[in-house]
Amino acid sequence: MDQLTGFQRDLLYVIAGKDRPSGQAILDDINSYIDQPVTHGRLYPNLDTLVEKELVEKGQLDRRTNYYALTPKGRRALQRRQEWVDQYVDV
Repeated sequence: MDQLTGFQRDLLYVIAGKDRPSGQAILDDINSYIDQPVTHGRLYPNLDTLVEKELVEKGQLDRRTNYYALTPKGRRALQRRQEWVDQYVDV
């Protein structure tokens, strides 16, 4: 998890909060949070990196649309990150 960018960690949180979101659904959610709009050219290479690191799985919803979901490894990494954050931040 420490090898990921902040943007990639944000993507993990968005994916964890949804049920197999499409790339477009992830893009919509991340754009509602980030001030500068995220482009497809930034989103999909970062999603591919998360897939390559086996933190996220990618599957097909239909012929044109992929879904993304946390793998067990991704869920554990996100839980460990959240536990680490929680020990320092009390919001």
